[in-house]
Amino acid sequence: MPHPGWVSFTFDGIGTGWEISTPSTLSADIRQRLLDVVTGYDAAWSRFRIDSLVATIARCPGRYELPAGATDLGRLYGTLYRLTGGAMTPLVGGSLAQLGYDARYSLRAAGPPLPAPRWEDVLHWQGSVVTTAAPVTIDVGAAGKGQLADLLSAELNACGHGEHFIDASGDLLNRGPDPVRIALEHPADHGQGIGTVMLGPGALCASAANRRVWGEGLHHVLDGTTGSPVRSVVASWAMAGTAMVADALATALFFVEGARLQREFDFAWLTVYSDGHAEFSADFEGTLFS
Repeated sequence: MPHPGWVSFTFDGIGTGWEISTPSTLSADIRQRLLDVVTGYDAAWSRFRIDSLVATIARCPGRYELPAGATDLGRLYGTLYRLTGGAMTPLVGGSLAQLGYDARYSLRAAGPPLPAPRWEDVLHWQGSVVTTAAPVTIDVGAAGKGQLADLLSAELNACGHGEHFIDASGDLLNRGPDPVRIALEHPADHGQGIGTVMLGPGALCASAANRRVWGEGLHHVLDGTTGSPVRSVVASWAMAGTAMVADALATALFFVEGARLQREFDFAWLTVYSDGHAEFSADFEGTLFS
């Protein structure tokens, strides 16, 4: 429990476990409102559902109205697509499916790595409207869990529960009164830590090559320009004001050095490379174990 004496509401959503902690118990009505937010998000953005909006977009090119929050999501992805030279892209869904991380969870590659289509060739994302020129599989997994945490936080605020702590399977959003000490998981051993960091008001999100791993050397962080898993980075952490931004930047750190990203984003970061060395920003106020 992040804050002693708080109570938790746990549930599963968008393929992962969630825990929301608050000073007092959430009513049944508020819990249902939170679950409705999760259901709506999944119905729009899940590429693992044949009835989702993005599944429809994947089948039929055209013009589509996206749900609330799409404007911020598209703007964020557009910036990171530019900063990473196309390596981080919302069009990586087809590349993931090619390597076996598909809607059936086959975990069996259908062929060699497949580069994602270039955004500028097939996708126009303006505000909450997308227009596609070809069948494309949109995957916002690099920022979606964080955005959903922000949406749940907004719903809690609207319900009068301004103090809360959200744990989305390790991606964290602290809206409580006190900082929380967080252990940083060792990228090679889930049971060990490489250090700790204090999380005050805001979010801490991580990305790691040892999560969602299958096959020989296959994991979920792909370079959109090649369709292949990133090899140079094994884990990253990002701290930002919102979970959506922290979530997206944790993935972007697999492609771009944190110092470059800090020119356009206000965040703190830590990156662990495959050769064992780590780099971090001066404001990542944590302790790394020797």
